[in-house]
Amino acid sequence: MNFAMIEAAAARLAGHARVTPLLNAPLLDAAFGKRIFVKAECLQLTGSFKFRGAWSAVSALPPGTRGVLAYSSGNHGQGVALAAARHGLTAVVVMPSDAPAVKIANTRAYGAEVVLYDRATEDRDAIGAALCAARGLVLIKPYDDAQVIAGQGTTGLDIAAQAQAAGIEAAEVLVCCGGGGLSAGIALALEAQAPQMVVRTVEPAGFDDMARSLSLGVPQENAARSGSVCDAILTPAPGALTFPILHRLAGPGLVVSDDQALQAMALAFAHLRIVLEPGGAVALAAALFCDTSDPVICVASGGNADPALFAASLARFG
Repeated sequence: MNFAMIEAAAARLAGHARVTPLLNAPLLDAAFGKRIFVKAECLQLTGSFKFRGAWSAVSALPPGTRGVLAYSSGNHGQGVALAAARHGLTAVVVMPSDAPAVKIANTRAYGAEVVLYDRATEDRDAIGAALCAARGLVLIKPYDDAQVIAGQGTTGLDIAAQAQAAGIEAAEVLVCCGGGGLSAGIALALEAQAPQMVVRTVEPAGFDDMARSLSLGVPQENAARSGSVCDAILTPAPGALTFPILHRLAGPGLVVSDDQALQAMALAFAHLRIVLEPGGAVALAAALFCDTSDPVICVASGGNADPALFAASLARFG
């Protein structure tokens, strides 16, 4: 896994992925006493950064590939489903049964077959392995795949160029973190293109395996597999590929509460007019409620919000 792979992924993504904006709201800056820049990956195709990694991986498959399989709480699955469809491949997505209904519906709408499982009692890896063996499918992992990490790293190329255009010379870059694919890809891109910027991972309280791993220097696991509204970033442990990259390049991890994520959703809509899901809002929450740099850049990684939950966040915090 290296920067050259990110550059190659960027070439394959050109003309297919959106260059999402780097947003700023003066009133939000004034309210929180720092300059906050938001990389709006919620505006990416399929509603999250995951399309980048999915397209990178699918476009790198060898000729003759029959189909692909992904396991996902929703965003990776949607990205793989659309990328596979545009390459003329079948896609199967293994999803937890408690994933937001909108994510399940959209994954099917992009053309994938959805296989549901109980994330508290069943092993998605085992389910995926059995399906791949039975149907001859290629597994595209959500974060522990070099081509996926390379695709996510193109977000970092955007950030480096957009920050320079905005006159930002140094900043912490806060990234919503599950297994660490987006964080690791951005960290590698910034190491090459903007070494004065430092990635900091952000996770929900109770699911801060990456923050604890970075602090202790060895991978840690989460005791629970569910129990946060931030469904998109609930993973058992850091990735085998992503952790060494982040251990070398990232600063200390940050942790926010579910309520802070929900409040960030409401503030993002009020000031930036973007829709975020809870897992996609934790980086903004950390920018707002944690001690970070000024200016600070945060990645709004996903906008596939459950409508009822989004409405409740606006009603409570709007």
